Amino acid sequence: MSEPALVALRGATFGYEDGPAVLSGLDFDIREGRALALLGRNGSGKTTLMRLLSGGLKPDEGRLTVDGEPVTYDRKGLTRLRTTVQLVVQDPDDQLFAASVEQDVSFGPLNLGLDHAQVRVRVAEALSALDITALADRPTHLLSYGQRKRTAIAGAVAMRPRVLILDEPTAGLDPDGQERLLTTLDGLRAGGTTVVMATHDVDLALAWADDAALLTPSGVRTGPAATVLARTDLLRAAGLRLPWGAAAAQLLRAQGLLTETQPGPRTPAELAALAAGRPAASGA
Repeated sequence: MSEPALVALRGATFGYEDGPAVLSGLDFDIREGRALALLGRNGSGKTTLMRLLSGGLKPDEGRLTVDGEPVTYDRKGLTRLRTTVQLVVQDPDDQLFAASVEQDVSFGPLNLGLDHAQVRVRVAEALSALDITALADRPTHLLSYGQRKRTAIAGAVAMRPRVLILDEPTAGLDPDGQERLLTTLDGLRAGGTTVVMATHDVDLALAWADDAALLTPSGVRTGPAATVLARTDLLRAAGLRLPWGAAAAQLLRAQGLLTETQPGPRTPAELAALAAGRPAASGA
């Protein structure tokens, strides 16, 4: 039997005022320790789903649970939820508001009622985790786009959530910035944080995620990333293309260079390893 979900939506339906339901009867699980990529076309409900999972929206029907316990939407229940789940939105300028990096990152812990010594420890840990300790006193309006992204994530990390949900975290970053951010996320995962990433980048999802969730008109389809992202029917329904790694695996199998049981390449490095006669790294 599989482990129960850390965070789960059951039968969740939600629609904005005077509009149709964006999500209807949705079941969705976040399992502890798994890197999850959330994908779908614009308008598929990704942002709504993330806000339901983080407590920013309340389902019209259905329920949200943490460790199997229903979330209540009073002050106590939402505080409990937000110490478990933190959402970082796509545009850091929608999240940053304090004068300096340190002040911005300290806002959440201060709102938890922690004393100043505890807040300082959390802020120092978050700045270190995001590799922005040297920016602590920098005015937020003087940060580069990538630095603002890291500061926004640090503010969430300072809450010590068990689940970190990121909306398009690599959007707007150059390749070096993307690699540095992904390395940072790997460090957070190694420290016990479960990471959920909404992205349009199917290649990134295949390379990074353990599991993938595709939002399609007929519902959400979730499973191991290498399996779900090789399903052309599901990708088509979600308005997405086949990742190059999945296409390469299909070609290699058609040429007899890869068996059905061998994992396909998820990154260029893994494809190079296969070309050199070494086995590709197996997905989680």
